[in-house]
Amino acid sequence: MPQGGPISAEPRINDRIRVPEVRLVGPNGEQVGIVPIAKALELARESDLDLVEVAPTARPPVAKLMDYGKFKYESAMKAREARKNQAHTVIKEIKLRPKIDPHDYETKKGHVVRFLKQGDKVKVTIMFRGREQSRPELGFRLLQRLADDVEELGFVESRPKQDGRNMIMVIGPHKKKAEAKAEAKAERAAGRAQRSETEAGS
Repeated sequence: MPQGGPISAEPRINDRIRVPEVRLVGPNGEQVGIVPIAKALELARESDLDLVEVAPTARPPVAKLMDYGKFKYESAMKAREARKNQAHTVIKEIKLRPKIDPHDYETKKGHVVRFLKQGDKVKVTIMFRGREQSRPELGFRLLQRLADDVEELGFVESRPKQDGRNMIMVIGPHKKKAEAKAEAKAERAAGRAQRSETEAGS
């Protein structure tokens, strides 16, 4: 059984482009038009650039004149930057009882608010014990109340659902993790500037 070579994610460049003609794009994105491959390669040599196939499935394929080494380096840098900015969303968990007292509720709500401000998701679990299991509406109402209380910061990503003795709901932040981090950094910087002013004035 004939085996195909490994599929390469790299585009074909220069002499590896085996087609009679290409739709050529100049180094600054200008359209040159459809030219024979020999002519395209000649133009690449004259400009001291590479001929890179950018749309192999087009008819005819599209090839661009560019400095391929520089292009690869810039692409790798962009990918690295994107990975760095892609802060991971963490799922935090908060557990509540259906008959929670007001003070406890406020404390737990405070945690949910803090997590959402940081750009994290919150999994809220209501734990039923004994007879409470026959009153799932208590848990549902509590989750609904919490979702309403924090709606400026988050939205219900996964609606309340019963899971054995527990009822679970997931609240997602409106703000992305990266935005939340940038805002927190700006707030800290503003706080430091304010303290410096206060100290300078005293």
